[in-house]
Amino acid sequence: MKALIVVDMQNGFCHPDGSLPRLGMALSGAEAAVANTATAVEHARRTGMPVVFTRHVYSPGYLDQGPWMCARTPDLSSVDGLLAGSWDGDVVDELGCGPKDLVVDKVRMDAFQWTSLDQLLRGLGVTELVACGVVTNFCVESTVRSAAMRDFEVTLLHDCCAAQTPRLHEIGIEIMRDCRFAEVVSVADFAQTAVAA
Repeated sequence: MKALIVVDMQNGFCHPDGSLPRLGMALSGAEAAVANTATAVEHARRTGMPVVFTRHVYSPGYLDQGPWMCARTPDLSSVDGLLAGSWDGDVVDELGCGPKDLVVDKVRMDAFQWTSLDQLLRGLGVTELVACGVVTNFCVESTVRSAAMRDFEVTLLHDCCAAQTPRLHEIGIEIMRDCRFAEVVSVADFAQTAVAA
């Protein structure tokens, strides 16, 4: 069984009014990545493939952010960025994430760390993941590596991802492909697959 995992495609990262763009950390190619991911989500749903959304969100006061993450986004709290339950922390509207969708919240780059993602996927009978999202060389790569170490076969949709610069995106893709953490394909290739298996 395959599942599509959409990593952190939230307003805070992908919307022009989100917290990270307002702090000068906008993602290059985010609009195209969101549009392509909407195609991937629609195809997965049409073919009966489970879709799991992750959200990188923090509790009020940012006590769960930790020193490493805080050092990389020290001004996040000044704009109430990525707070759980906020517009900034929500999945972008274009992906149609609703109350019946599978959502896993996290506070670290690896979506498996300190979350129920592994148990959720095992409960679904998933052995293969199709991954996409943001940020390519941070949360996406961390999650893909972690999935590979848990013996999931991973396919990465390269044009459904974005990073702060095109080169950082390319480096992340190269590492995941060349180190064989994932097979790398386009959303067009994915959309040609018939049914979830």
